[in-house]
Amino acid sequence: MRKNKVISAEEAIALIRENDVVTTTGFVQSCIPEALHAALEKRFVDTGSPRGLTLIMTAGAGDSKGLGTGRLHHDGLLSRVIAANFGRMPKVAKAAQDNLIRGYNLPQGVISQLYRACAAGQPGLFSKVGLKTYVDPRHGGAKVNELTTEDIVKLVEVDGEEWLFYTATKIDVAFIRATSADPSGNLSYEKEALTLDCLAQAMAARNNGGIVIAQVERIVDDGYLLPKDVRVPGILVDCVVVAEPEMHRMNYGVMHDAALAGEIRVPVAGIKRMPLNERKIIARRAAFELPPNGVVNLGVGAPEGISSVANEEKITPYITLTTEAGAVGGVLASGSSFGAATNADCIIDQNQMFDFYDGGGLDMTCLGMAECDAAGNVNTSKFGGKLNGCGGFINISQNARTVVFAGTFTAGGLEIAVNDGQVRIVSEGKARKFVTQVQQNTFSGPYAVERSQPVLYVTERCVFQLTSDGLELIEVAPGIDIERDIIAHMDFAPVVRNPVPMDPRIFRDEPMELISDLLNLDLKSRVSYDGERNILFINLEGWYCRVKGDMDELRMTIVEACRKAGQRVNAVINHDGFRLNENLVDDYAGMVQYLQANYYATTTRYATSAFLRLKMEEALNNRGVAPHVFERKEEAQAFVSSTEDKKARKRISPAVASAA
Repeated sequence: MRKNKVISAEEAIALIRENDVVTTTGFVQSCIPEALHAALEKRFVDTGSPRGLTLIMTAGAGDSKGLGTGRLHHDGLLSRVIAANFGRMPKVAKAAQDNLIRGYNLPQGVISQLYRACAAGQPGLFSKVGLKTYVDPRHGGAKVNELTTEDIVKLVEVDGEEWLFYTATKIDVAFIRATSADPSGNLSYEKEALTLDCLAQAMAARNNGGIVIAQVERIVDDGYLLPKDVRVPGILVDCVVVAEPEMHRMNYGVMHDAALAGEIRVPVAGIKRMPLNERKIIARRAAFELPPNGVVNLGVGAPEGISSVANEEKITPYITLTTEAGAVGGVLASGSSFGAATNADCIIDQNQMFDFYDGGGLDMTCLGMAECDAAGNVNTSKFGGKLNGCGGFINISQNARTVVFAGTFTAGGLEIAVNDGQVRIVSEGKARKFVTQVQQNTFSGPYAVERSQPVLYVTERCVFQLTSDGLELIEVAPGIDIERDIIAHMDFAPVVRNPVPMDPRIFRDEPMELISDLLNLDLKSRVSYDGERNILFINLEGWYCRVKGDMDELRMTIVEACRKAGQRVNAVINHDGFRLNENLVDDYAGMVQYLQANYYATTTRYATSAFLRLKMEEALNNRGVAPHVFERKEEAQAFVSSTEDKKARKRISPAVASAA
């Protein structure tokens, strides 16, 4: 006879012992087992027990005002916290900062994947995520205070490569959540926005001899749930608690949204156009980096504006947005629903999404930044006297193919005006973001340079690029003075070689026609042939080669023009303002080698950027291709003319030459 596992919250919480290790689910304000947190808080307040618990959680799970894990702040209830985010439980964070409890701030994806390691009885997890950041044992080992002394992150070497080894902490109690449960404890998620790590957490606790407590909305009869709809089998579940509706909200701001749950698909009304302010300027400039047909992750804050810009520019169908919480496709939600998506294509478990991210699946990410220094290091985890935590920032930023950090140049009172396409700083922010040294290193600039990872820093007044020499100023907004409005408000001097104006379309309150850039619709107009001189002009000024598909489009356009010419051509290529994704440098050189072997008679290139000239010369030399990269157009054309003269002289016999 099957056991009925449905009991009250009080009965379930009574099973927790002193010093147990408790893990709980939830993402920001969604999918939180609020009834279980409330029952645990009540038991402790009423009885003073259980004491000395260890809390393990991935993303923040609360409203920052006392709900969710914020309920567990009472003195003595917790002795240790292992979490990716502390900002959602400020009183717990304060206790950690005051050395009242031990604490570790690990990357969100690492904690998510450690559940699987625990479930499999493995000692821990090998990962490169966190190298060269504050998580690295050489820089603190993720400890949040002096009270925390035990090392749970170790630096190891495998086959000559550095890795971090994260020690798995065995779990005694798992709080998970679902929509429906049958009396045997089988769980389904039909009305949930996300599934998160519930299956892995349940396995981790069950295989350690612990208990799994599931909060649900309703009980259904045995046999009602279809096998493929059961996401957590009853063999893993010890107790089922039916929560009151208010304690089982989809998130703190929404009782239930069928579109977020994937129960229905709804017409998506146009996202409201953003006013032309600093946030929209930043989002517009960052949107130029979107890879066609690429997979993208957007962080909270300024990066969220990219969704609005993409909708306005009608490019949403050409990119796939994802969240680390597990949503793939659709329209990403914001506010209390952040992490979910309306009309998503798919919802996968959080640990699986981080597998995808860690393996390089993201073509681009746009994330916020609280502080940045001359080496390109970024801090988002500990600043302004607060312990916020890294969340999924380290996993995402270290492994995306292209990283864009986005945020206002200063913080605290910044006000700008945009008139006639010009930017004017009305009131400068009180706090500087570009500092001598970040307070905590959440992203390592030098490590990104070492791995040739393309990184941009986009603000409302300028754009920086990460180079081997540090932060380089590459674009300036119209109306902005470099000395007065940029360098005067930085604690360090950036590299300034040859910055160009930011695209003027960004500062006009009208659509930018970004789809032409994204889909390379203007490539044919950039290639022209002068039959009299047999010169193929290729104008790549301001063009950005984001992904390999862009390069394929360029190659096909050039080949088509060469075939129409019917002979080998003398190619003159304008690379002024041309940008090439760092990951594609060798591929680009390979394309040039192919064109020279099959279609070019001579090739000259010019670019005013000394840095770009050096990069191109290096890549072409490595391929055994003569670079011929000049600084000015006139030099390139003169080279073509002199080369043609030499060829003409060779074609004239000595006898004819002397007769002439």
